[in-house]
Amino acid sequence: MRRGRRRLVIPVKDSTARPRLALDGLDGSASSDPLARLARTIEQNGRGAAKKQSPKLQAKQRKALSQLQTGLQALTQRDYVTASTNIRQALKVNEDNPLAWRMLAFALEKQGDFTNAFSAYGSAARLAPDNVDLVRDVGRLAYRLGKLELAERLFERFLISAPGDEEATASLACVFRDQNRYDDAITLLRDVINIYPERPILWNTLGTVLSDSGDLAGAMVFYDEALRLDPGFHKARHNQAYCLTALGEPEKALQEMEIALEGLTDPHEISIIRLAKAFTQMIVGDLVGGFEGYEARFEASADGAVRFTEFGKRWTLDDDLRGKSLLIYGEQGLGDEVLFANVVNDTLEAIGPDGRLFIAVERRLVTLFQRSFPRAVVLPHRSVRRYDTLFRTVDLGAPRPAIDFWTPLASLFRRFRTALASFPGDAGFLVPDPQRVAHWRRVLDESGPGPHVGVLWKSMNMGGARQRHYSPFALWGPILEMPGIRFVNLQYADAEEDLAAAKARGIDIWTPPGIDLKMDLDDLAALCAALDVVMGPSTATTNIAAAVGARVFLSAGPGCWTGFGSDQAPCYPSARVFHAGQFGQWESVMQQMAEALSEELLSDGTRGSQSDAA
Repeated sequence: MRRGRRRLVIPVKDSTARPRLALDGLDGSASSDPLARLARTIEQNGRGAAKKQSPKLQAKQRKALSQLQTGLQALTQRDYVTASTNIRQALKVNEDNPLAWRMLAFALEKQGDFTNAFSAYGSAARLAPDNVDLVRDVGRLAYRLGKLELAERLFERFLISAPGDEEATASLACVFRDQNRYDDAITLLRDVINIYPERPILWNTLGTVLSDSGDLAGAMVFYDEALRLDPGFHKARHNQAYCLTALGEPEKALQEMEIALEGLTDPHEISIIRLAKAFTQMIVGDLVGGFEGYEARFEASADGAVRFTEFGKRWTLDDDLRGKSLLIYGEQGLGDEVLFANVVNDTLEAIGPDGRLFIAVERRLVTLFQRSFPRAVVLPHRSVRRYDTLFRTVDLGAPRPAIDFWTPLASLFRRFRTALASFPGDAGFLVPDPQRVAHWRRVLDESGPGPHVGVLWKSMNMGGARQRHYSPFALWGPILEMPGIRFVNLQYADAEEDLAAAKARGIDIWTPPGIDLKMDLDDLAALCAALDVVMGPSTATTNIAAAVGARVFLSAGPGCWTGFGSDQAPCYPSARVFHAGQFGQWESVMQQMAEALSEELLSDGTRGSQSDAA
């Protein structure tokens, strides 16, 4: 790419109908080293201390600065616990030192202690209200915690004092990007790049904006430019690797991730890449390496890390489960709790008749799981989110049963799902209520002639990077306009506008009565089992439908890690997956699903076969 003073021209496009492709948890900017800024401040404070008139004050200041120097050395060595200890010692000497509070906030932030980090930044700000660098620091932490409106205000305030600052510009562009305000992000970056074309941070951030908006090829060009300017810019290398995975080159992406891991030092960035590498390993079928790497989700520096109340010893691969009592915690989202429950029957077999299994899951899943795994004790877990950390526990009752081991649910895949051949071929592993299945078959028949096909098209959470996984409802025409099919609404999130638009086009999507599609998950499982087909993207509903063995047509974007090295869904043998070649290319997926629906339901007289099997 030729640069010089040639102005960068990037067309600003309407992106409202395009899915996003973001790097989850990686802001795309490469901030200037905050430790270097702290070191300069310490040096300046040291020179200022010599000018103190009082010898006593001079001695006090020198002692505090000595502690801060030791703390800074620990920070540069990424020993954040030691750094915190030394900085707190400096604060004991002088608790009115804003620099010490700022350094403590930085150390706590790196440890994932966001509550106390915010408090420390607040103390620094009270003592130095005119320090604009603190505005940028707090903005960075607010962004990390998903407080986008606050981060936007802080970065804009900082840029008033330091227009063109590359870190704050890139960070503000990331805020716009994560709000799906691609035009604003591109305009901001384009204007600054035209003034400072030699700054790789800006090119890299521009790449993330285009990647999220669906322009992977354009993003790759900008990542290339960032790496040309700075071959050691490993954030850009990771972002490029993410695009390579979505473009169908996961092996090359893994090579780039390895190079990036060798060069990064920030724990947060390392955790992000380790998780991205784990998912990519799953995509290529390296399940041993992938699930081992997936354990990085519990590192303190990982985004949204979960902290569990521990009962007994945490289970490891070296621990024999035979005859033991084991507590399994469901984790991540509700759909993941269903997906990873694929290993529960294997676990029951492993502990044997003398073992005991306790399963803590989302409250709405308890009844369905208890029926499905009658040998286990199924309980609702309780969760509290504090800033970026989710704390999860479970009430085991009184007297509390003895627990030998506990484990997060997905960690069991390291033992029971090490290759595609280790996935069972049974149609389903969850058991719907047979009486409710019969009830819904009657209701469906009374609603009108079938086949009856359940449809849903989006998740409750459509913010940020999640949008890229869902086809716009306007593209469902090839399916919903098919004659001879009774479509049933399974959409539990803000469906009124879409349903009204469909009705205006002469498409009737019938909503089943007497069920809360969001809360009544046990009844939802029975309804899905009674339907002839369930169609939609991967959501809690489609996961439940596939887990009970219903026939499911899943739409999926490129690089779907739940294929575990295949192009289908090994956890769900009754599901059929239809992949988009790239994010945004949903038209062909909808057409393929419509053709499959016609072949399976309208051509071979199989109406009801799936329901009967369930």
